[in-house]
Amino acid sequence: MPVFGSQFSNGMHRGDHALDPPGGPGYASGMNQTTVRAAVLPAPGEPVEIRELPAPEPEPDSCLLRVTYSEVCGTDVHLQHGRLAGVPYPLIPGHVSAGTIEKLRGQVRDVEGRPLSEGQAVTFLDVHKTCGRCWYCLVAKASTRCPARKVYGITYGLADGWAGGWCEVVYLRPGTRVLPLEGVEPRRFMAGGCGLPTAVHAVERAEIRLADSVLVLGTGPVGLSAIGVCAAQGAGRIMAIGGPANRLAAAGAMGAAHVLDVAATTERQRLEWVREHTAGRGADVVIEATGSPPAVVQAMRFARDAGRVVIVGQYTDCGETALNPHLDLNRKHLEVRGCWGCDFSHLHRGLEYLRHGSLASRWDSIELATFDLADAQKGLDAVASGRVVKALIRP
Repeated sequence: MPVFGSQFSNGMHRGDHALDPPGGPGYASGMNQTTVRAAVLPAPGEPVEIRELPAPEPEPDSCLLRVTYSEVCGTDVHLQHGRLAGVPYPLIPGHVSAGTIEKLRGQVRDVEGRPLSEGQAVTFLDVHKTCGRCWYCLVAKASTRCPARKVYGITYGLADGWAGGWCEVVYLRPGTRVLPLEGVEPRRFMAGGCGLPTAVHAVERAEIRLADSVLVLGTGPVGLSAIGVCAAQGAGRIMAIGGPANRLAAAGAMGAAHVLDVAATTERQRLEWVREHTAGRGADVVIEATGSPPAVVQAMRFARDAGRVVIVGQYTDCGETALNPHLDLNRKHLEVRGCWGCDFSHLHRGLEYLRHGSLASRWDSIELATFDLADAQKGLDAVASGRVVKALIRP
């Protein structure tokens, strides 16, 4: 998910903006306003609507977040197209956001046990209500599969309250994991956005070893962050296949030594290209982050014998694909792992890494296109078309 001038279209701007300080623009101490504006997805296939909603009032041990930035994720495109099951439309999208605590009731603490305060710049884990008691949480250690799992901006609907970042204010319910943004510029955090913790999880599943050759399929936000995380993990040669040209350029800036345009090549040409860069063997590790079912089989074919493959791009059901179990999997002695979403540890680790100035500067190279709340549909269209590397909503 081109390079823009100072303005791309109405409401779309380029560049970084600091969080509004307490008392500055966009900050209303004490939440004095009686209504808030939100961009709402009314139903699958319907355009975004801008609605005026009653201002929320927090309950004990919760807070209101005045949103500075909220991401336009590929998941939001899927939400508009109705590709996710069990979504409670209408809903306010925006599951990864950064902002300022505007009103706090009771106590809200970070993972270190430190109390948070009004006026503090924070983000939060979009995953909420994993129970910590079920078999998946306690035995499998896979909280992303917890049946009680709810997600801001995805499985919380408008009937559940102000639970998405495409709104002037998000209501952070009791039990929400809130993380201070001190030491991380908001632009850098949002450049990572949803893609960074997802990539941390995928690379964790891939068990990258020092000097591994890694191939990333897909150069959207998850693929780009996967390249950066692989580089941080000590991968040797990193390759990327994707497109269009703006995203390939971003892949190079993130640490890919070799990039290839998927639209200009056949599968056979791509396989030969990978082997040229891996002494004829194929990549030690392949991370699929495309969302295209045929890419899953290609990931297996581009891996070396006894290699590792992680599938992270198939978040929605985009259909089936065919493989030859003997040639593509068994004879190659492959290890293939799925990767679904992320948990708190992945967001926390990604944010901690972004605090390390020069080490995390790759994410500063990701071009951000910012849309006003009224232009949320334009942001969705820009992401869906691939015209931008990443889009943000600024309420």
